[in-house]
Amino acid sequence: MKKLVVQGMVVVTIALSAVLVAQQAQQAKPAAPAAPASMPLGTPGPNIPAGKAPEQGYVPDGWYPHEGGLLKYRVAIRFGLEPVQTPSWYGGGRMSDVANDAQGNVYVIQRGEAADPVCVLDPTGKFLRGWGKGMFGSGHGIRVDREGNVWTVDTVTQQILKFTSDGKLLQSWGQLKVAGTDKANTFNRPTNVGWDSQGNTYISDGYGNSRVVKLDKSGKYLMEWGTPGDGPSQFRLPHVVAVDSKDRIYISDRENNRIQIFDTNGKLIKIWTHVGSVQSIFITPKDEIWLNTHRNNTENIVFDTLEGRLMKLDLESGKILASAECPGHGMSVSPNGDIFVASLTGNVFRWYPYEAKWPQKPAK
Repeated sequence: MKKLVVQGMVVVTIALSAVLVAQQAQQAKPAAPAAPASMPLGTPGPNIPAGKAPEQGYVPDGWYPHEGGLLKYRVAIRFGLEPVQTPSWYGGGRMSDVANDAQGNVYVIQRGEAADPVCVLDPTGKFLRGWGKGMFGSGHGIRVDREGNVWTVDTVTQQILKFTSDGKLLQSWGQLKVAGTDKANTFNRPTNVGWDSQGNTYISDGYGNSRVVKLDKSGKYLMEWGTPGDGPSQFRLPHVVAVDSKDRIYISDRENNRIQIFDTNGKLIKIWTHVGSVQSIFITPKDEIWLNTHRNNTENIVFDTLEGRLMKLDLESGKILASAECPGHGMSVSPNGDIFVASLTGNVFRWYPYEAKWPQKPAK
């Protein structure tokens, strides 16, 4: 009988010891973080390693920090509609791309029927002019060259068109609604254009073909490169073209989740595979490189430009310097540094530095 009592005491003692150890462990466990408002700037959550949330404030465990740190900009989510409220230009369609001229005017190519396919707004969002009804099937790309000419790319008409800034047609490439690969005479759902320092034009061609076409300054065909596939210098949807000050040609190989970088003769220089399924690339005259991207092509197709990331990179290394969530299909950076993003949601977003004042009063 005494033996059983002793054994019972031993069991109880062990149980009590386990409770005390658990209580001590609970007391030794780090306290839960204070409310976000009281956390020092840059404090990560308890499960996020220190240094992973630079200048972002408190970051809960369930949220991964912005790549490269938070992009410190504000955003006007419907440029040209707020706060000016000038819906006369708005066609109710998808905004597929946006461009800026040297004066900071904003050129939008959109797919709605109520307004012109190409709409031009001043830097404050006031509608200036439009053109192109009956000339487009599904506008995809728009860019302004160094001479102020406006180039458009259409995936349905299969054409690249060059206009004056007032909408006068100067030149065209591709046959109307004829798909093919016959040098610059036919394209198959082309996507975008860019230029090197010599005025040569590079056309990404595109959804149907898997090539880049090079024209000289007069528009004459020079060469092309690229075949379907996922190997070096191959493409699965070359979606956008950008050129830096050293005449390196950046091609968003969107469905291969990478950017391929070439010289002006189509020789591959390097490949970036760390920035996902890139919708758009823009390189400023100062070699600041911006892009709009999804983490992979599956996410891009599922979200169809919802969510996504706006990123600023280091030109040489490709290191992500800052980022923010942003829908987008095409983008441009104006001479004053404002970032314009065209979204298939039907909006144009204007990103501007956090310290800048907005709104500006529209010109009368």
